[in-house]
Amino acid sequence: MDFQLTDDQRALRAGVRELLAGRFGPEALRAAVARGGRGLDRALWRELGEAGFFSLRLPEADGGVGLGLPETVLAFEEAGRVLLPGPLVATHLAAGEVAGAATGETVVTAVYGGLVEWLDESDAVRDGAGGPAGDGAAGAVPLTSVDPLTPLHRVPGGFPAAPTGHADLMDDTSPISPTGPPRPPDLLATLLTAAEQLGNAARTCETAVQHARTREQFGQPIGAFQAVKHLCAQMLVRVELARAAVYAAAVTADPMDIATARLLADDAAVRGARDCLQVHGGMGFTWESDVHLYLKRAWVRTRRGGSTTESEDLLADDLVAGAGR
Repeated sequence: MDFQLTDDQRALRAGVRELLAGRFGPEALRAAVARGGRGLDRALWRELGEAGFFSLRLPEADGGVGLGLPETVLAFEEAGRVLLPGPLVATHLAAGEVAGAATGETVVTAVYGGLVEWLDESDAVRDGAGGPAGDGAAGAVPLTSVDPLTPLHRVPGGFPAAPTGHADLMDDTSPISPTGPPRPPDLLATLLTAAEQLGNAARTCETAVQHARTREQFGQPIGAFQAVKHLCAQMLVRVELARAAVYAAAVTADPMDIATARLLADDAAVRGARDCLQVHGGMGFTWESDVHLYLKRAWVRTRRGGSTTESEDLLADDLVAGAGR
């Protein structure tokens, strides 16, 4: 089995990166921060829809791109790299089920564990299992989010987590097919969030290494000091471990693989952002630096469906069940 990216997958990743670099660069990021989570960029949302971001897995016969989960993971990794705001995962999972979601005309959010992102800016709300929320979001109370780019509401009672048993998520006729019948949205949300976390971790690793190469202290780049070298090396190890796990889970779509990928990606994103702050020193903690934004987004993502605790519980249950067989 070849886990190397195909030429088409590399082209897709490069295209998404180019689109986001031109449409959501550093200036756009800071403008979004200044808005404080108010006023989602609907024009950008529609551009994403036109580019096929939300309809990547939708069959061509239904107006989609007709690609699979591996390609979708690559696109969401790029979104994580630039801290693209908005309920990307929920809108993508709603494509083909909620009118206008695939084209970006409709912004869809979802309730995960009693929390919902971008509620005021969304046109539709779904539960964590991918079904309509009905009045489940009624009475939602706004929270002060640590991430200025992710407004949050708490829903009283929330929605119970969807079952995450050992369902066969792939096409029965092709165990590693990237297409096939619809997958349980809770597992897909877990994996796509892991992909965003992977992009977050990769970007903070690159940022730390670049700063270590250019920032001088005591007459030499700080990257020459062993303590800084170790931080950067550990960041890279966590990124590559998470990348292997996320990419593999995108191919197998196995619940245990997805849970493992989520744990490794969450760890890489949070610890990587912390280490990046450490490499930057006092400057990394200032509002003018973007590093703190990556840490805050990583923290918020860990609270989504398939969170660290849920993934740990799923893996623990599987281990216990395996020991009893």
